[in-house]
Amino acid sequence: MKTDFLSRKADYIGITGSVLCILHCLITPVLLMTTALFQDEKWRLGYLSLDYIFIGINIVAVYFATRHQASPVIKKALWGFLSLFTIALLLEDSAPLFEYMAYAASAGLVLTHLVNIRQHRLSHAH
Repeated sequence: MKTDFLSRKADYIGITGSVLCILHCLITPVLLMTTALFQDEKWRLGYLSLDYIFIGINIVAVYFATRHQASPVIKKALWGFLSLFTIALLLEDSAPLFEYMAYAASAGLVLTHLVNIRQHRLSHAH
């Protein structure tokens, strides 16, 4: 039963994870400059390690979104954006380009999940 729920909600979970990741990435520089919380090494490392949680959420979401009814194009797009997203987040400290790639891949995940939701609705309407 849990896998049925995950399959039905996978696109929404993926959208939520990607949007939260974008917000996290946009807010982090502001928090680093304006709050004393980031002076505590443990708190800062915990907050910054959220990237790995976002990767995990998106892996689960893409897996369940592509398990059954997704078209081949949607499957390739979701797995491609997920791969780009993961690589970019893991390498974002090595070059600024990877930070922008993570934003683009996250936006690609959101858009592709939205297209997948629309396709599911259209196929169930007939």
